[in-house]
Amino acid sequence: MIIFPPEADILSPVDDHIFKTLMTHPEAKLSLMSVISASIDRPVIDVVVRNNELPVSDNDEKTERLDVNCTIDGGDQVDVEMHSSHIEEVDDVHTNFLNKYMYYLTDLHSSQKAKGVKYYDFVRTYQVTFCNYSIYPHYHDFITRASMRRPDGKEISSQINFILVELSKLTNIVTKPVDKLTPLEMWSVFFRYSPDVKHRDLVNKVIAERKEIAMAGELLLSISKDERERAHYRSRRMFETDKISNELTIEYRGALKIARNLKIMGMSFEEIAKATGLSIDDIKKL
Repeated sequence: MIIFPPEADILSPVDDHIFKTLMTHPEAKLSLMSVISASIDRPVIDVVVRNNELPVSDNDEKTERLDVNCTIDGGDQVDVEMHSSHIEEVDDVHTNFLNKYMYYLTDLHSSQKAKGVKYYDFVRTYQVTFCNYSIYPHYHDFITRASMRRPDGKEISSQINFILVELSKLTNIVTKPVDKLTPLEMWSVFFRYSPDVKHRDLVNKVIAERKEIAMAGELLLSISKDERERAHYRSRRMFETDKISNELTIEYRGALKIARNLKIMGMSFEEIAKATGLSIDDIKKL
């Protein structure tokens, strides 16, 4: 049984590239089937990974790249995504995030062959998204499953299905005995905590509990030892860090400009601080 050594430097499956590499590996079929089955809450007996780019019907449209685009037994379509970096939002209800994955879901569903096919024979489509931060902070459960329903909750159609797994909500789950965890809870612990040496014992217990996770653990350990993969990982992390730093710098400069104008207008330091989010010390230095 594969065990992560106590001080092993394990790459994070929450990184979308590492996740995709892990889940689309030729030896990861059983692991991918297990992840999908746990997410959509139904048995999966086969999976075929497809091209991760959806066909573009219009030259003006952008190409969509899916992390793990696949079909399962019966022909149903599944897109499995790992989302780790915050999307820029204009509100506090994550509209950009939700609209993005609803677009993926509906576009994938409508991409199936329709000519010569009865509507009755259309396959179901599932959008499974693992997210490393909270989208619904006031909803206690870490998983949200949704389909088209009436206000009374009765399902209208099971054709399109949205599944969101919030990996930031595992605080209570990690205190449960491993043999009491559901398959999706085990996979969520594996994805979020594999790189975390503080939770290494828990991750190893999860690996020992389920063979499909053990297989993924072996692959992840191998990927983590690959110097090229580690270089790519560091490069992506540096890019993300630089991007965030640049955005914060631009935001800070904008706040300073506004603060200068408000100061000229005679507003108090306290009022300027409330309007811009700057500290009073920063404002006094202007």
